[in-house]
Parts: sequence; structure tokens; C-alpha cells
Amino acid sequence: MKRNNLTLLITSGVLFIIIGFVIIILTAPPKLDKTGYKTIDNLKVAVYSKIKVKDLLEKIDGKLETNPKINTEELGKQEITFIYRNKEDKKRQGIVEIEVVDEEEPLVWLSGSYSVQVGSKIDLEKEILCADNYDDKPTCKIKGKYDLNKEGTYNLTYIAKDSSNNEERVNFNLYVYNPKPVIKEETDNEELEEAKEVSGTNFKDVVATYKEKETEIGIDVSKWQGDINFKKVKKAGAQFVMIRVGAQKGIGGEYVLDPYFKKNIEKALKNNLKVGIYFYSYADSEKEAKKQAEWTLKQIKDYKISLPIAFDWECYNNFNEMELSLFGLNKVAESYLATVEEEGYDGMLYGSKTYLNSIWKYHDYDVWLAHYTDKTDYDSHYVMWQLCQDGKIDGINGAVDINILYKKEGN
Repeated sequence: MKRNNLTLLITSGVLFIIIGFVIIILTAPPKLDKTGYKTIDNLKVAVYSKIKVKDLLEKIDGKLETNPKINTEELGKQEITFIYRNKEDKKRQGIVEIEVVDEEEPLVWLSGSYSVQVGSKIDLEKEILCADNYDDKPTCKIKGKYDLNKEGTYNLTYIAKDSSNNEERVNFNLYVYNPKPVIKEETDNEELEEAKEVSGTNFKDVVATYKEKETEIGIDVSKWQGDINFKKVKKAGAQFVMIRVGAQKGIGGEYVLDPYFKKNIEKALKNNLKVGIYFYSYADSEKEAKKQAEWTLKQIKDYKISLPIAFDWECYNNFNEMELSLFGLNKVAESYLATVEEEGYDGMLYGSKTYLNSIWKYHDYDVWLAHYTDKTDYDSHYVMWQLCQDGKIDGINGAVDINILYKKEGN
């Protein structure tokens, strides 16, 4: 009798174990590695791409319940889990395995030629902009022999390579030259003055060409414009002015208030011009950019700023020594702009068409486009367009930048 009870107990235990395994198998979240969905690009995802799980799934046996964003800022493999409902309307968990990869070549800022004066002490490998989207310090080398102390033309190749073995090669001619003496030619003073009057872009012509219901025409100014008669500027048709609040004195340098800032902003506001601000930066870190934004906010706190605050970073000749990736540089700009937006202002990134296309690729802020042409072919979004730097307007002696502000969504 005891033996029969023991046999029954063992049989029941085994049966319970089997049933338990069956329940686990039936209820465990499936790992959809082959049959649950089809993948794109063998689950390889480009670094810094903005994707979610649904972007990786062409077909799933059910409906997605969650669609998490994927962190693509670090290279390597990762698993992302998501929840979906199957055909029986039961919740299930899926797993996507991806690998974030960098397949973009480094950027070498070179055309077909580069010129230096005989005796120049520059280091070409450091002087020519060499950057990578991911690496802070790609390998940058010049192949070929040259002598900066000897006049001549040298055929060279600039080679840039990153940690993912992406490589960029640019062939170029290095011209080492002796400067030619400047020969002064006699010019009739009246002809010279007439040429000065003819040259430049007339503000009234810009208004006639570009003023529409959804646009406003204005200027941007700094100490380089000297004393400005804003009453005349307003009368000439300007509707707004972007004013430089200050600048940083080189990498790691102090922040200096533009000597004409207070005079410019007070007179502009007195004459009912809308005002925006820009700061000229050499920031090489997010921390530095944040400090610059806080400094900017301190300078403008007593004034009515109705237009954006712009981050103006143009120190490309110093880029190599900063040891920043292109993504890192974009994060520097974002740090400044996020800080001013936290205080209720609109942030805006300033850049030329060429640099916006090649360098400023990883941000989500409004753009102030600099492109000196009658009709820009920049094909990304912008809210302000600086169309010339040789503008002529009553109230300013000399040249000034002229801008178009788009009232709604820009272009």
C-alpha cells in the first residue's frame, strides 16, 4: 500500500512538472528572431539615426502596443523589447536585436587646391579641417612630400580614417607661393566714389523683391557698423534687427560684451524695431556653451527680446584642436540653445549653407541661414535668411547684413 502511494506521488509530481513546463512554453514571450517579422538592412542601424522599433519591422503577426525609440548614439549591439497583440488579441513581448554601426567617411574640408605662403609655419594636418561624425579624433595624415620653404606646386593626398575603418581620401595641389608686391594704380577720385555708391545691395531693393505678407525684412548689427541712426533705419523700412550681444575671445577665452550692444538695443527698441540676439562663440564643450548662454541671458534680462537668440559658431580653423566629433559639436550648440529656451526664449542656429549641409546635421533647432544669393537652393528648413553682407541702408555708414524673417514656419 505504501509503495502504491509513493508511485502515485512520484507520478503526480512528474505530471505537475510537465504541466508547468507546458505553461511556461505557452506563456513565455516569444523571441521574434526569424518568423515574427522581417528586418531591414540585416538589423544594422546607422549611428545617430532617429528610429523606433516600427521602423525595423516590415511585418509582424499582430499589432504593436509599444514603439520605443532606439538609442543610436553608441556603436554596438543591443536588444530592444516591445509589446504587441497577436491575432488572438493577446499581449506578447517581442525582441529586436540590432547593431548600431558607423559607415560614414570622415570629412576633409578641402577642394582641389590649398595655398600657403613660402616660410609659413603652419601644420597642414592640423590646419585643414578633418572631422568625423562619431570619433572625436580621427586619424588625419597627408601623403606626399612638400616643403613650405620652397616655392612650387605639390601633388598631395589627405587621408582621414576613423575607428570604424571608414576612410576618406582627397587629392589636392598644394601651392607654396611668394607674395607678389602690391602695385598701386592711380584712380580718379570721382570714379572711385561713384563705384562705392554703385556697389552693394540696396535695402529698398530687397524690400521690393522679398517683402510679402508672411515675411519681414531686417538687418543684423554689431560693433562693426559703428554708430547707427535707428530712426533712419526704421524709416528706410527695416522691421527688425538682430544684435550681437557679445563674443568669446578665442577658445577658452572670456566673454566680452559688444561695445555697441547697449546703445544698439536701447535705440532699436526705442524706434519700435523687433529685436533678436546673437552670440559669437568659440565653445568647445557643452558645459562651456551652457555658461555662454547663461551669460547671454544675464545681459539681456532687462530688454524686450521678441525674436530668437542665435548661436553663432564659425571657428572652423580651430576645430581640429578641439578634438570634437561633428555630433559633439552639434551637442555644443544644443547646449546653448536649450539653455536659452528653458528661460522662454526661442533658440536659433546660425550657419552658412555649406556648413549647414556638411556639419550642422544633428540638431533639431530653427536655422538662420547665411547664403549670399538672389535665390537660395538650401533645401532644409530655415526661419531666417541672411541673403547678403554688403547691404546699404539709411542710418548706417558702410555695409550691413540684410535678412528675411519668415513669420510662420519658415522654408
